[in-house]
Amino acid sequence: MKVLLDTNIILDLAFKREPFYDGSDLIFSSIEQGQVKGYVSASTFSDLYYIIRKERGKDWTIGFLTRLTSICQVATVNLSIIAMALTANFRDFEDAIQYSTAIVHKLDVIVTRNPKDFPVVTPRIMSPDSLIQELTHSQ
Repeated sequence: MKVLLDTNIILDLAFKREPFYDGSDLIFSSIEQGQVKGYVSASTFSDLYYIIRKERGKDWTIGFLTRLTSICQVATVNLSIIAMALTANFRDFEDAIQYSTAIVHKLDVIVTRNPKDFPVVTPRIMSPDSLIQELTHSQ
């Protein structure tokens, strides 16, 4: 299963935000163990850097993002993704880019804590808890 990690899932891990940290940590463990293949949209990295650096500092942020690239694939964002996002019917442009990235890269799932932000059926939109539950039942 190929999953695109929404920004909030990665921030939960970076900031150890409760009560969401454990779910994000389990997802990253599943990626490291090869149960799922994790993807992060290239456009997410600038958002992550900007947000995390403010709280954790530049060096910590660079280290975290470097580790993220060693665990997850970076899904490119190109003209076709931007064009699709510009015509998608999403309230938030960042979410439209996430959706378009998942479609173009043929990813199975977008994992987010905000499933209502993704008014689509394909790819599947799952919360961290739903994904963890599915992974647990498939073992």
